Amino acid sequence: MVTLPRLVIAAPSTGQGKTTVATGLMAALRDRGLRVSGHKVGPDYIDPGYHALATGRPGRNLDPHLVGEERIAPLLLHGARGTDVAVIEGVMGLHDGRLGTDGFSSTAHVARLTRTPVVLVADISRMSRSAGAVVAGMAAYDPAVDVAGVILNRAGSARNVAEVERSLRLPVLGVVPRDDSISSPSRHLGLVPAAERDGSAAAVARLGEWIARHVDLDAVLETARTAPGLDAVPWDPDAEVLPVAGEAPVVAVAAGRAFTFAYTETEELLTAAGCRVVPFDPLTDGSLPAGTRALLLGGGFPEVYVRRLARNVPLLTQVRDAVMAGLPTVAECAGLLYLLEALDGTPMAGVIGARATMTDRLTLRYPVAKAVGDNLLSRAGEEVPGHEFHRTALTRPAAGWAPAWDIDGELVGVASPTLHASYLHLHWAGRPYMAQRFAEAAATASPVAASPVAVSPVVAPPVAVSQLAVSARIGDTAHEPVPAKPLHHHGDRETGPGLVDFAVNVHPGPRPAWLTSALLEGVRDSVSYPDPAPAREAIAELYRRRTDEVLVTAGAAEAFELVARWKQWRHAVVVHPQFTEPHAALERAGHRVTVVQCRPEDGYRLDPAAVPGDADLVVLGNPTNPTGVLHPAEDILRLRRPKRVVVVDEAFMDTVEGETESLAGHRRRGLLVVRSLTKHWSIPGIRAGYVLGSDRSIAGLAARQVPWSVSTPAIAAAVACTSPEAVAEAARRARQIAGWRESLVTGLGSRGIAVLPSRASFVLARFGRGVREALRERGVAVRRADTFPGLDAEWVSVAVRPPETCARLFAELDALETPGWPAAGTDLPGGPATANAVEAGGNPA
Repeated sequence: MVTLPRLVIAAPSTGQGKTTVATGLMAALRDRGLRVSGHKVGPDYIDPGYHALATGRPGRNLDPHLVGEERIAPLLLHGARGTDVAVIEGVMGLHDGRLGTDGFSSTAHVARLTRTPVVLVADISRMSRSAGAVVAGMAAYDPAVDVAGVILNRAGSARNVAEVERSLRLPVLGVVPRDDSISSPSRHLGLVPAAERDGSAAAVARLGEWIARHVDLDAVLETARTAPGLDAVPWDPDAEVLPVAGEAPVVAVAAGRAFTFAYTETEELLTAAGCRVVPFDPLTDGSLPAGTRALLLGGGFPEVYVRRLARNVPLLTQVRDAVMAGLPTVAECAGLLYLLEALDGTPMAGVIGARATMTDRLTLRYPVAKAVGDNLLSRAGEEVPGHEFHRTALTRPAAGWAPAWDIDGELVGVASPTLHASYLHLHWAGRPYMAQRFAEAAATASPVAASPVAVSPVVAPPVAVSQLAVSARIGDTAHEPVPAKPLHHHGDRETGPGLVDFAVNVHPGPRPAWLTSALLEGVRDSVSYPDPAPAREAIAELYRRRTDEVLVTAGAAEAFELVARWKQWRHAVVVHPQFTEPHAALERAGHRVTVVQCRPEDGYRLDPAAVPGDADLVVLGNPTNPTGVLHPAEDILRLRRPKRVVVVDEAFMDTVEGETESLAGHRRRGLLVVRSLTKHWSIPGIRAGYVLGSDRSIAGLAARQVPWSVSTPAIAAAVACTSPEAVAEAARRARQIAGWRESLVTGLGSRGIAVLPSRASFVLARFGRGVREALRERGVAVRRADTFPGLDAEWVSVAVRPPETCARLFAELDALETPGWPAAGTDLPGGPATANAVEAGGNPA
């Protein structure tokens, strides 16, 4: 018998708040220090993504239709291995299952199979005593289902809550007030996947805090501990498949925002079969992973990203050629669409001679499919349960291909010895022989040939001046040496009188009139010593924090000095390339700094695993200066450890539309967020910023702050910049910057200049050596990037400016092309002069 505390979160019907409560409960229990595993009844891919954010473990599905009744308890124990408690989120209403089967695959069915107590979530926003009748009926309907308690959701007045509680015969484990700010955004198939939703990690964390305040976690755990032991053996992928002989074949798996649907057990089975599973993002990666010998294109929302997918011509071409040449390929739903000629009129890979379009009709079915013939995955006559969930439809049948399935007399999908593509989603844990067959096909396949030019998606073709041509024109001799103290070099050193400024990342527009008035009022009030209390209160209100969780500082620079002098850090780590002042401040305070480099092959994205485990201080920027990379909040939160402080420099977060991935409102111990007002509001001479963190951390920093370090005008500016008027203006500026950035990136890309995807008010561009100096001679200042650890003189940072200002930059770049030097697109020593500009505003996922 295996002991596992566990409970099912169910509801009388869809829309009661199961996902909100279940996900928040997982996060709240994890915040208590418990190891939590999240599970979802049914085939849904989206909810488990939020469960994964809440628990820090893969979300798992429990679906008797897809995997068989006999595998439900083993899969539960497999997913919950090593945890303290399992939380299973139900599907639809408690007793709703596959139609015509008396509740097969319902939440109640899974609760019976796993002998798990059920907690009902009841929406009482439109009920009082009737809630008692509904709950009583749900509890009594099936005596084999143990309904052990209820959580009242979307509660209103105290009088109504009391009336509901009097009507109930079950323990009330929580009363959760209505709060629309914590609801999840919807899409045409349900929730927006966590991987697509900016700020998902922060939203889940807020949800956990909300549930912890309104649910009796002790009572919940007590209920979970009443679950009896399970007489089952945990599922083991190594027992389901055999490893293939020889070197591990690379299986490329589509991931990223457009391809978010996958069952964790699929990867586990392929790994157990001896494969090396490598994810790639069809939105941002210019080629398949090196050595690819099989391709898995799962589900997702390609219709949302169809134009971005279509712009990645190098990858589409490589996929088409590889699949047509016999690369073993499995494509489900979104993957099928990716392989078609076109989706909603936009060209796709063109492997399958059919087109698809969005419709008003939702196809949702839970069929048993029969294989029509022998193919890559199945053999003739084999029956496989699956599910379909889509709003697209083929406009004509796929000609020239054998069908994959017979579903209720309808022949669907396409199949061959090397390709299997259809709308049907399968769970390979229920049919592990499919993973075995796919792995064996991969083992005997030849690796995909590398792309002739492995590049990222191109914004526009090169038409004027290539970066290699300019580099050859200027020559290395023109390059200035790196400054003696590179960490102390900033953009203001690059500009000066008579220069068009692309070096300083300060908003180029005028200050709002209300901000100018506030600054003048601050000057008038400067006859007294400054009191930061009004700014502290205004900032706290903006982020819904307590005032003792806010420290007003003289810009972000003072905050970094305070952090450096706060403690005797044993192992300080700075993630580079990033703004160098935190690193410099730590060295000034006598600390030795370990540099963790974000790798160019990863797009300079954070790898939490690269940070040493014994680091007690980790500093990083988000979005990062100078790369413009916006790191997912969940990756940053993975850096948290006991007795470690994580400092996030969000000086440029207000330039990001919606401030996605911000942790400013995140109340976790060991997390400090530094913000600056100088960049977005065009007031670099007014040193204004602040730090957000726990009350103990803020008190520790404040104890080291010089008295009256923040001036009265800076305090007035901080107050003004938190008003509703300021919030609206900040959002407008962020939208404006996004438009300017797209224009800048397009212009650079059309000149063959590589640009890293940016979400900030600057871009990192590969101009080549000597180009920065040549532009300066022509009256244009861009910021050198070789003073940032991890970057060299090939790169420069370019501040986002209005199109009319960018026209001057483009003109001077074009003027650097002179007769006798290679033209754009000409092969030069070292390789072809190929454009490598990346789509503006892209967020590597």
